[in-house]
Amino acid sequence: MLSRSSMFPGVAGPVVTVVMDGIGQRGATAGNAVADAHTPTLDRLFARYPHTLLKAHGTAVGMPSDEDMGNSEVGHNALGSGQVYAQGAALVNGAIAGGSLFAGAAWGEIVANVLASGGTLHLLGLFSDGNVHSHIEHLKALVMAARGAGVGRVRIHALLDGRDVPATSALDYVLPFEQFLAGLRSEAFDARIASGGGRMHITMDRYEADWDMVARGWATHVLGEGRRFASAAEAIATLRGEKPGIGDQDLPAFVIATEGAPLGPIVDGDSVVFFNFRGDRAIEISRAFTEEVFTPFARGRLPRVCYAGMLQYDGDLQIPRRFLVAPPAIRDTMGEYLSGAGVSQFAISETQKFGHVTYFWNGNRSGRFDEDLERWLEIPSDRVPFEERPWMKAAEITDALIAELKTGRHRVARVNYANGDMVGHTGNYYAAVMAVEAVDLALARLLPVIDALGGVALVTADHGNAEEMFEIDRKSGTPALDAAGHTRAKTSHTLNPVPLVLYDNQSGGRFGLVEGGLANVAATTLELLGFAAPGMWQPSLLRVAQ
Repeated sequence: MLSRSSMFPGVAGPVVTVVMDGIGQRGATAGNAVADAHTPTLDRLFARYPHTLLKAHGTAVGMPSDEDMGNSEVGHNALGSGQVYAQGAALVNGAIAGGSLFAGAAWGEIVANVLASGGTLHLLGLFSDGNVHSHIEHLKALVMAARGAGVGRVRIHALLDGRDVPATSALDYVLPFEQFLAGLRSEAFDARIASGGGRMHITMDRYEADWDMVARGWATHVLGEGRRFASAAEAIATLRGEKPGIGDQDLPAFVIATEGAPLGPIVDGDSVVFFNFRGDRAIEISRAFTEEVFTPFARGRLPRVCYAGMLQYDGDLQIPRRFLVAPPAIRDTMGEYLSGAGVSQFAISETQKFGHVTYFWNGNRSGRFDEDLERWLEIPSDRVPFEERPWMKAAEITDALIAELKTGRHRVARVNYANGDMVGHTGNYYAAVMAVEAVDLALARLLPVIDALGGVALVTADHGNAEEMFEIDRKSGTPALDAAGHTRAKTSHTLNPVPLVLYDNQSGGRFGLVEGGLANVAATTLELLGFAAPGMWQPSLLRVAQ
């Protein structure tokens, strides 16, 4: 139960958390779409209101090391729970190192199925060391464990990255991995890449934004349908040559074939592991493999397989029912505490980030803690390339948020503007500049309404992206250049801090902020509401002058 704070009685109006997804802070201006954007609202906030920097990557959000980028999922977990939990990569690393993954019932079932049927073990997932959705070392560990368990045949279905790693780095992963597999093969063990394609072209859709992506992946991995090549390296080189300038994430699907037949279609009796540890882009393909009644697209055939995820991607919906590593059980979230205290809450974003202000914010929980006190509103995203419409749904989100705040029903609200992240991932610099400007305009409309209602806003981000749109030479700190002297687009998240601004015209200048991490925002929010934060949370960053 929450108790009232003895330090501050709380503001009269709503406390609104604004997450400017992917808008980090970086001093250098080269390749910095945030600095290059016309942002009069943000400029005014930094000039007039308390602000600080938050750590949004690495150990501050539960990742294994401070060399690991943050991401929207772990960022919103931290924002919503006030705590730092060991996250995806760290969980899997520990399960592999300690052996619990391979001693668990799920892995035992995966192996036993193919040993009994004489079938194939298929390993499907994002093929890189980006450590946001997956890690290629986890894939290697699965391959080696399969060989050790007596599995005779393994097929890998490689989703090319170019988003959490350099945009055209696929061969840097494929060629060494092919050597790794060659060193393991014997008369008793055959492991090969069987299919692949860019992560934004096949398989890895999220939030049901584009089921056609999943359908293309299904046709490629399961049915073995698509353009055929002798190897993944040949496929990548050929497809790049046909579409100069294309990034790995957008490469068309390909199928590896031998003697005129696909090398690894998925059939009855096989086992399948989706080896991504992050859930948002794993749910839809998991449903396609596991749901008897399935309507999003025509599967053609449903092979009877033993399917597992690296983690369970949705605990409430049990997707999938079989998983190799248990996810963190995030308890004592802000949503749970506020619902228990009878505080009304509102969450809004467009489809691309709706799950972040709901599922991830509430500790990987799909449902509401209180149906009467929690209202969620999803604004459907446009189904177009983000660089073609970089303003996305910022205006529509702001319209709806303003209308909800004016009802007076909501004591707390949270909103995610996806622009800086989703457009930043395209690598299109000028579109990213426009994306940041769209968010700035949304803030210009929103903040006066919060003022009029006697409220305050915490303006922050979940991780960086748009502030570093070029690959940076870490020695010089300047943009890295290719052989032709051109800058290289950066499409991944960053290691930069994110801002936290307290927009406050209610306290008479009594409030200040100190530095911290994303997990500190929850306690800060509660103090602004007049509550004392639970003891297991990271402390508040709010300082109140007496």
